[in-house]
Amino acid sequence: MWSKDMVIMLAEGTADTLYMTLLSTLFGYILGLPMGILLAVTDKEGICPNSFIYKILDFIVNLIRSIPFLILLILVIPITKAIVGKSYGPSGTIVPLVIAAAPFIARMVESSLKEVDSGVIEAAMSMGAGTAQIIWKVLLAEARTSLLVGVTIAIGTILGYSAMAGVVGGGGLGDIAIRYGYYRYQTDVMIVTIVILVLLVQILQGLGMLLSKKVDKRRA
Repeated sequence: MWSKDMVIMLAEGTADTLYMTLLSTLFGYILGLPMGILLAVTDKEGICPNSFIYKILDFIVNLIRSIPFLILLILVIPITKAIVGKSYGPSGTIVPLVIAAAPFIARMVESSLKEVDSGVIEAAMSMGAGTAQIIWKVLLAEARTSLLVGVTIAIGTILGYSAMAGVVGGGGLGDIAIRYGYYRYQTDVMIVTIVILVLLVQILQGLGMLLSKKVDKRRA
């Protein structure tokens, strides 16, 4: 179990899992944050109601979120190959991870922005603030603690998705657990990968919650 090769493989698997998780979270927010802002702003109770835009985004988000990740992983293989040149390994897994994460992130961002006190928004409007100013200086600023908590939740969810990608050779700890723990019946390897995954989630979420609390204290 604790041979040199096994330790190296687990270390590389951990690095690959972090690579997939953090990069997918970054790109997921690049896509999901604007979507979440648009959903919150164009809602019937938003600052710029637009039912047409809202319904289109709402449909796209609900459609992608309703597809199980393993099925989505297979569905987007042509897109993955077109972008990274292959559909397996850590880099090949990032594309479906981003596609799955972006709608999830969009919903969390939308929910966080809708928690902002309407009185603060109305006060900004009465002072002549434009839409962009309200989004940047009011909505995002007031919701920053909730948004940081959302990042923490997103990281944990994406890490779980990355482990599922091991079923189709996605790389990382999930791939090790499937190849050795399932196909070769090495239960000890599977247990170790599970422990590492749990530790990664706890560490990343702990750091995220600590950061969100510090931001919240600054507001106070």
